[in-house]
Amino acid sequence: MGNIRPTYIKRVAIELAKLYPNEFTADFEHNKKMVSELSDVRSNLMRNRIAGYITRYRQRLAV
Repeated sequence: MGNIRPTYIKRVAIELAKLYPNEFTADFEHNKKMVSELSDVRSNLMRNRIAGYITRYRQRLAV
């Protein structure tokens, strides 16, 4: 069983992934940097959760 993410994290993550499809990869560290650059998230915890969701989202799309 995986972690269940709050709706606001999913919403922001999917919106960023759709607005910038070529900016995100399946690499968490790269996605952390991109979330910081492309959004106004100030909290490191929120940034990491959004980047983690984007990472898993991209991995699911690749399969």
